[in-house]
Amino acid sequence: MNNVIKQIAGVSSALGLCLSASGALAQTVSDNVISEQRKNLARETRGEGYGPQSPRDIEQYYGLNQRVFAKAPVRSQMNLCNIHFHKGAEHKGGQFTTYAGNGNGAGLGTGYLYNGELSAQQQAPLPAKVCAAKGEGLQSGDTIEVHYVFSTAAVEPGATLGACLADETMNPQLRVEAQVMVLANDENAPDFERLAQVSEVNGYYQAPNIPSDTGVPVEYSGSTTGPSYNEKGSPLQVSWSVRPGVTLVNAASVGEWCEDNEFEEDHAHGVRNLVVNPELLSTIY
Repeated sequence: MNNVIKQIAGVSSALGLCLSASGALAQTVSDNVISEQRKNLARETRGEGYGPQSPRDIEQYYGLNQRVFAKAPVRSQMNLCNIHFHKGAEHKGGQFTTYAGNGNGAGLGTGYLYNGELSAQQQAPLPAKVCAAKGEGLQSGDTIEVHYVFSTAAVEPGATLGACLADETMNPQLRVEAQVMVLANDENAPDFERLAQVSEVNGYYQAPNIPSDTGVPVEYSGSTTGPSYNEKGSPLQVSWSVRPGVTLVNAASVGEWCEDNEFEEDHAHGVRNLVVNPELLSTIY
């Protein structure tokens, strides 16, 4: 059976296909498709006044975007409004610089992966994939980028980024605390439900258990992300804080969170192409 899979993989490579974790064939687009998407993004945003975009290489500090906005307050002075995650890290840098490939051109099968290695037990497949409500789901060894979204508006945690806006505050400042995690088949690894726990602290909704041992966050001015912005600019301004280190997380606990959470999240979101155009990047100081 393994020889058959290897033969199929060889043919697939020649045809521009790849094997998914389940062994099924999935299309992956050529470099030309990604290049064309980047050209379209540049064309659609040129001269239109869009601010700096995300995601980016957090080790590349250069940027030419001239839109400047005030840095959002520290998260302890803002309300946590949403938590969600993407399959594959949207940002590149630190311990996640291994490119997953171009994927399907619409955010699936792409992004950046953990550079390190898991033990054989930690990589052992779960009985079934988790968080599979709207896609192929997650399995042991997968890399995710978790976005803890905060708003200066008087809002409560809820579904989608719409929870971060309010009729009374239509232009709140937004902050995203990003943490890259790797799913491990390890009941001793941190519990995702605890990492995503929400509580009120000094009158603000907070996520008190965001990892604090994964390096000094890289802070920069950017935007919202997601593959819907592969060929157009995101209009929302975001203060980003991206930790360069990776934390392991109990894969089963991620599945349990997807089954019941106040954000109505039940799947991993797709990944926006890494933004590399200097005209669409801020300078990191």
